[in-house]
Amino acid sequence: MGRRRQLKMKKVELEHLEQYNQLLRYVFQVTDDALRKVGWEERDIVHDKLPSLEQADVWGWFDGDKLVSQAAVYPFQVRIFNKTYAMGGLTGVGTFPEYSNQGLMHKLLYQALEKMREKKQSISYLYPYSIPYYRRKGWEIISDKIFFEVKDYQLPKNKQVPGEVERVGIKSNDVKQAYARFALQTHGAMLRGDLAWNEYWRWDLDDLMAAVYYNDDRQPDGYVLYWIADEIFHIKDMIFVNEEARSGLWNFISAHFSMIAKVVGNIHTDEPLAFLLEDADIREFISPYYMARIVDLIVRNCCLHFVSSPSRYSVYL
Repeated sequence: MGRRRQLKMKKVELEHLEQYNQLLRYVFQVTDDALRKVGWEERDIVHDKLPSLEQADVWGWFDGDKLVSQAAVYPFQVRIFNKTYAMGGLTGVGTFPEYSNQGLMHKLLYQALEKMREKKQSISYLYPYSIPYYRRKGWEIISDKIFFEVKDYQLPKNKQVPGEVERVGIKSNDVKQAYARFALQTHGAMLRGDLAWNEYWRWDLDDLMAAVYYNDDRQPDGYVLYWIADEIFHIKDMIFVNEEARSGLWNFISAHFSMIAKVVGNIHTDEPLAFLLEDADIREFISPYYMARIVDLIVRNCCLHFVSSPSRYSVYL
């Protein structure tokens, strides 16, 4: 009871940056060895988190001056039925174990939702560490991902396309432009500004490479982000805006036939990879990906989309 009376919820400010990082590292098990593998040191990650803390809405519980529980909301945007909506990206959620089971996170999530509502962030996304927990809080699975493995002899044959693929720096503007075009036409996709891209790149290996497909007008229609190790072609991400770009990127991947034994990566469940391969006997494993919830039904630009129908519907709360 003595400890509980000392706890106080307040905004996490820049002066708490080091504590904010320490709690993240503890909860998400970011060891010194893990940092070294991506070429980081402690001071690097603290400095890298500065812009995030400046732009995010972060609230935490303090035991005196010690930060013991926290939750962050990033100001993002998503595309829902061809419209752009403000989205609160919930992340950095964690509590030191000696302060668990006191309802601290429940109150932080309530506070986070209140702040989202104030900022007209009508929808919230998160990547769950516990699906049952977030389901109880109102979030639900909105997308799945499929891990796939394609053997070298199963790679698609070359298809003639009018454009070409070029390798570029992973932070090239053409990579960002290709993603922006993809996101604008993809339901549920997140638009990436500087903050989102910074989070996206944070834990990538130095060996990560990018290849962009350019159409006949030199417009970037897609990209593949990848690295090659131990005769395996690892795909971090591959996006495209049309079938031409898809074929062009797979031509590029297949061109590594003599160097690799297999290709592994992740795709979304609406990507019919096996159907498109001549040898469709590939390995695929499906798993849940992102969760989302509506923050407020009664908002001016609510993201709910209703199809016109003569029937009458009622929403019960």
